[in-house]
Amino acid sequence: MPDYPQSHQQKSKSSRSRVVGGVFYRSLVREFVVTGAFVFSILLGIVVLTQLIRLLGDSVSGLLAVALRHQGLRVGILDADITGPSIPKMFFPDGAQLSTSPVGPLPPESKGGIKVVSINLLLEQEDQAVIWRGPLVSGAIKQFWGDIFWGTLDYLIVDLPPGTSDASLTVMQALPLSGVVLVTSPQDLASMVVRKAARMAGMMQTPILGLIENMSYFECPDTGKRYEIFGSSHAEEMAAWIGVPLLGRLPIDPQIARLADAGCIEEYAAEPFAPIAQALIGRVPEAHRKG
Repeated sequence: MPDYPQSHQQKSKSSRSRVVGGVFYRSLVREFVVTGAFVFSILLGIVVLTQLIRLLGDSVSGLLAVALRHQGLRVGILDADITGPSIPKMFFPDGAQLSTSPVGPLPPESKGGIKVVSINLLLEQEDQAVIWRGPLVSGAIKQFWGDIFWGTLDYLIVDLPPGTSDASLTVMQALPLSGVVLVTSPQDLASMVVRKAARMAGMMQTPILGLIENMSYFECPDTGKRYEIFGSSHAEEMAAWIGVPLLGRLPIDPQIARLADAGCIEEYAAEPFAPIAQALIGRVPEAHRKG
C-alpha cells in the first residue's frame, strides 16, 4: 500500500479529568473501538469500525462488543452515526435514556453490562429525524466522548456512518484511537470503499489492525453446504494489499437480524466473533495492553 503524508493532528489523552463541586474526578477508558459504515474499524485505545452497508456496521459493532464482554472486559459503544443511529435498538428492547450524576451524564447499561451512548437516547421518538450539518455532528461526537462520564472501560467501540465524512474525520482527530479494523464484504464495490478507508486511516496516521469480511457466505442449516451469495471472497487479496492480517470471515445469519430487531443482540451465540475479538486483543499495541 502506498505511503501517506504525515498528519499534524494531535491526539488527545485516553483519560478524561474534571472538577465538579470542588472534587476531582477522572473517567478512565483503557481501550477504544470505533465502528460504523466506513468499512473499517479502530480497535484498542479506540477501535473504529466502518462498513459499506449501514446494517453491516451496526451488527458487527454490536457483536464485537458482546464478544469482548463475554471475555470479562468492560465495554462501551459510542454511536457516532448521528443522523442514522440504530445501536440502542439492538441492546434495549424497552428503550433507554441517559441518567444524571454529580460527575456528568451516565450512559445506560444493557442487560449484559455494555454501556451505550447514542443520539437516539436523547430523542422523543426513535424515528425522529436528525437533520444536522457537519459542525453539529462533530460537536455531538465530541460531547459524547468528552462530556459523558464513561467510568472505567477496557474497550470503547465507536460506531461510524459510511464514508470519509465529518463523523469519521472528527473521531480520528479528536479521540485517542489505537488502531483501525476494516470491515468489508465480498463485492468488488466494497473493495473500492475499503481502499478509501485504508487511505484515510493512513493519512490520519491511525494504525490498521486487521480486516474482517462480513456476509462472506451462507451455510445451509439442512446440509451444511456453504453458498457465496455475494460472490467469491476477495478478503485475503485485500488484506495483503493493505498489509494487515485477515481477522475472520463472518457468515450471513438471519438470527442476527431477528435478535437485533428485538433488542436482544446479546442473546446471539457469537462463536464466530470470539476468535476475532481475541485476535484484535492480540493486535493491540503493547503500550495499550499494559495501560
